[in-house]
Amino acid sequence: MIEKQLEITKEIRFSGIDQPCDSFEEEDDNNSSNNRNDNSYLEHAFNKVKLLSDKIDGLGVETTGIDRISPYERGTKTKQFLHVAGYWLSATGSLSSMSSFLLGPLLFELTFKQTMCSGMISMVIGCLVAAYCSIMGPQSGCRQMVTARYLFGWWFVKFVALVAIIGVMGWSVVNSVVGGEMLASISNDKVPSWVGIVIVTACSFLVAVFGIKQVLRVETFLSIPVLTCFTLLYISSSDKYHMLSDFQNATLNKDTLKGNWLSFFSLCYSITATWGSITADYYILFPEDTLKFQVFVLTFFGTAVPTLFVGTLGVCLATVAATYEPWDDSYKKYGMGGLLHSGFKRWNGFGKFCVVVLILSLVSNNIINTYSAAFSVQLSSVRAAKVPRWFWSICCTVVYLVCALVGRDHFSTILGNFLPMIGYWISMYFILLLEENEIFRRYFLHLYTKEFPDYKKTDSSSVTDIEDSEDPHVSQSSGIMVNNSSQVIEKREVITNIHALKRKHISTKNRYNWDKWDDAEVLTHGYAATLSFIVGIAGVVIGMAQAYWIGPVAAKFGEFGGDIAMWLSMGFSGVVYPPLRYWELRRYGR
Repeated sequence: MIEKQLEITKEIRFSGIDQPCDSFEEEDDNNSSNNRNDNSYLEHAFNKVKLLSDKIDGLGVETTGIDRISPYERGTKTKQFLHVAGYWLSATGSLSSMSSFLLGPLLFELTFKQTMCSGMISMVIGCLVAAYCSIMGPQSGCRQMVTARYLFGWWFVKFVALVAIIGVMGWSVVNSVVGGEMLASISNDKVPSWVGIVIVTACSFLVAVFGIKQVLRVETFLSIPVLTCFTLLYISSSDKYHMLSDFQNATLNKDTLKGNWLSFFSLCYSITATWGSITADYYILFPEDTLKFQVFVLTFFGTAVPTLFVGTLGVCLATVAATYEPWDDSYKKYGMGGLLHSGFKRWNGFGKFCVVVLILSLVSNNIINTYSAAFSVQLSSVRAAKVPRWFWSICCTVVYLVCALVGRDHFSTILGNFLPMIGYWISMYFILLLEENEIFRRYFLHLYTKEFPDYKKTDSSSVTDIEDSEDPHVSQSSGIMVNNSSQVIEKREVITNIHALKRKHISTKNRYNWDKWDDAEVLTHGYAATLSFIVGIAGVVIGMAQAYWIGPVAAKFGEFGGDIAMWLSMGFSGVVYPPLRYWELRRYGR
């Protein structure tokens, strides 16, 4: 009996299942038999799970989750720049970016010039927001919402992550609906829109379940045929561009026109600004010493140029549809898909083929959304972080698939009302991040006593003295002590922290201790950021102009109001945060 129990113990320990020793104490034969059965079931279940995990890992699926990517695990700068440049071409030069620009003439009744002026200026401002957020990627090696822990703390960041999930999932719903409309249009309803939604969702999931390297590679390849077809659409639809000046709104009330202009301005700002919630995710493989300016410029032009390219095309198509009845009828029946098909219609079968190719742009956009949403889910709790990212990708895919199927007949409503809501929160996040970096991390770093406990005890000269020391207990290459005495351990703590401070926060000017990204005892409580966020919501309430609510300030602009909520929310949060953050640092040291 004892020998059998020892054999069972060895088997279970070999399989990785920990069992207390007292569970194998000598019992009667019936109990031993039951234990063996239970253990065999557990062992069988564990082996099944392990086998599945091994197979998924063998396919190259990324399993790091929200963990920080260490500097030695990253790639070369040149290679990463090429991959991310291709990624931005595919991500922002897509139908998702074009879709909002259609609403200028067709919903807000703006002329071609008014639409271009309002839409393009705001789009560029949104690119600046996304570009600034992206600089957090190389220096941290962490996802965008993980770096938000340094603003909102361990607990409050979960709410921000939830908002980010809603944002990217909303874009996925929009993309899936457009894909369904496109297939329904070119098939004359022989292929129902729900089939197209399922196809776009399935293709997106197959890539999103893999890791960042595969995502960047696929996005780069997809950008080539997609941008080629957009160029062909410019050519195919150009025979109707003489109608661009036909649409006029001289009869529209001036105050209403101002309100519509402001609302469209906010909508187009949201197109590019919302990338700020995930931009850092795609720079975590860059070397740690990558210049912030390089990352900023790559992100800015990577989002601005493709969006400008497809946005201008969308404005042209929509302005023609506002006065050309056949195109208007196609838009009313099939939405954006019908308008695209109309633009290609004179090319007959080849035009339909080009429409199908453009569906790839929707797939590429959903890949990004699903990939990043999974990380936000992992931030929701410690237990959720232990669940593999690919599993959360499946869950996110199911959620936005169901939402797209339910809301497929209300595309314009979803697009017009939903996207500005995303812009509200990203505006507040941006201004808090900007003030944290440029005010507190630049001039008040000495107040971060939890993050840098030895900052005030030593200076750079003492670091040099220690590194030049011939003490055999000091490793000059790493600054790590090898002696176990209490005196040496104390010196080791000083050397390690100051060395990290010198290497990461002075030479690279990052001013964050990224090694503490998952230490709840070091990260800020998030009181200042959270209270500022709540105050910013007040700005949203009084400044938003949506179908379900028009704030008192927004109502001053014409019949339908003018949406200025994101600017008010940004201002409110930006004014409140500095004094609150200074108090928080003085009070808690983090």
